[in-house]
Amino acid sequence: MSEARTRLLDTASGLFYAEGLHAVGVDRIIAEAQVTRATLYRHFRSKDDLLVAYLTQVDEAIRARVNAARDQGASPEEAIRIIGRGIADDIRRDGFRGCAFLNAAAEYPDPDHPVHQAVLTHRRWFLDTVTGLFTDTGKPDAEPAGRHFVMMRDGAMAAGCLTDPETVGETFLRGVEGLLTYRSSL
Repeated sequence: MSEARTRLLDTASGLFYAEGLHAVGVDRIIAEAQVTRATLYRHFRSKDDLLVAYLTQVDEAIRARVNAARDQGASPEEAIRIIGRGIADDIRRDGFRGCAFLNAAAEYPDPDHPVHQAVLTHRRWFLDTVTGLFTDTGKPDAEPAGRHFVMMRDGAMAAGCLTDPETVGETFLRGVEGLLTYRSSL
């Protein structure tokens, strides 16, 4: 990746997350990244391509964190807890403005739009991954537990930028523990 492309994507990512996808225009990104319009369009054919690259970068960072949790040699239950703690830590982070993917879906509701498709791709992977971890615990009800985890995460991400992030993080982690503890057993 060229230095200019990296600077463009980093600048755009920060602005998109902080201010919204529609709110940030190409001219602002060009000015803040200190590149020319030709440089932007040499690396990204359109603003939509830049938006998808932003979401892809967020997706890759989340995948790396989840894979690190899985690769630590922890049990599936502990990997789920590590993922949950990472989410709770994100909610408590300065500048937290909710989930990049939920924010993008709200701004691009058309299911055929490339931005919405990037959101759906990430969410399918995340649900499949979490469900796989619940399956690996050996307890039944892995699919409902995976869906419940993702739904709790979505709620926590929304609530975390509206109310006390400390309380939201604690509540989310209690919910994760509940999923691990109170599921049916064979």
